[in-house]
Amino acid sequence: MLERFSCSSLPTLAGIACALLLQGCDSPPATIKIGVAQPLTGNLASLGQDLLNGVTLAVDELNKEGFKIDGKPVTLEVVAVDDRANADTGKEVARQLVDAGVVAVIGHLNSGVSIAAAPIYAEKSIAQMAISTNPKYTALGLATTFRLVANDTMQAKAIGSYSASQFKATKYAVLDDGTTYGKDLAAGAAVQLKLANKEVVLTQSFDDKTKDFEALAGKLKAAGVEAMVSTLNDFQVLALLEELKKIDYTRVSVLGGDTIKTTLMLKGGAIPQGLFVTSSIQEAREFPAGPAFLDKYRAKFKLEPAYGGHYTYDATYVLAAAIRRTKSAKPAAIVEELRRIDGYAPVTGSMKWDAKGEQRYGVIGVYRARDGLWELQVRSDVW
Repeated sequence: MLERFSCSSLPTLAGIACALLLQGCDSPPATIKIGVAQPLTGNLASLGQDLLNGVTLAVDELNKEGFKIDGKPVTLEVVAVDDRANADTGKEVARQLVDAGVVAVIGHLNSGVSIAAAPIYAEKSIAQMAISTNPKYTALGLATTFRLVANDTMQAKAIGSYSASQFKATKYAVLDDGTTYGKDLAAGAAVQLKLANKEVVLTQSFDDKTKDFEALAGKLKAAGVEAMVSTLNDFQVLALLEELKKIDYTRVSVLGGDTIKTTLMLKGGAIPQGLFVTSSIQEAREFPAGPAFLDKYRAKFKLEPAYGGHYTYDATYVLAAAIRRTKSAKPAAIVEELRRIDGYAPVTGSMKWDAKGEQRYGVIGVYRARDGLWELQVRSDVW
């Protein structure tokens, strides 16, 4: 019988009751699902698992503290999927997350996967918070895309600027892994190197699974390459360095992108003349709150962070703040809040996005492998 009445046709008291009833229908659910889409198997599993760990740690803390929306206790739940660093799989798991009813997604790692999945999230007004760095991600023009770090336009400029000012080398090789991230960053870096009067004598593209670099090592030696700019993955650069070691050609500097700024890559730091990376991922220990985060991370997962888990940890806290403000946890409302928010991020300090979804506080750092650590050389947001 109740469904036959409209609020406008009821007497005042009944109208108030109807309004309260409708408000109740708009209240937050008892459980809110947050999607995490990362490569959890394959060559990039350690990076993807690290990003998932950051979310898991934050959600555990928020639930333990007693997360509430408009005074109502709410449990946050992580729904994790494996995108296998593959664009087609990324689209498949994106649909799975949408069907699972997540209110936002923290993913993906790989730019090509983030770009492929973005329209699927956008169709349902679901915020996508990605650590991917290719500028094409936010250039899609979707209201739902948010980048957690600086993009590759700035990173390419950092490669050229640092090479010009710090490297004596004049002959360069530019290598990429064939992915959207790798090819575009390598191409941008090559432009910057030429502007810095560096000669690119060898350019070569591989796929992101190649491990045989014997032929490439010979080419590098024959061309007299003094420095390599590489967007290959960490396991690939390690394989290449081993081949260079076999032919006694290690008097070469390596400047890589942020996918080799990993704990695994540090194992090869002593092989070349110098191992450097440009990265939008700043070390957790560089921030005042970093040591406390690292202690909690190690205690929970019994291992060292592999990549950027502190960024997904922070993103989860900023997302939680946006969810609180909606008082309903509706995906579209969360997107609107994220567009406005200058959110407190426990480790990095703050996260805020511009109209395109670019991170306003993003910077690029240059690091050198030394004594088993990535040692900061210089950091800037105005390369």
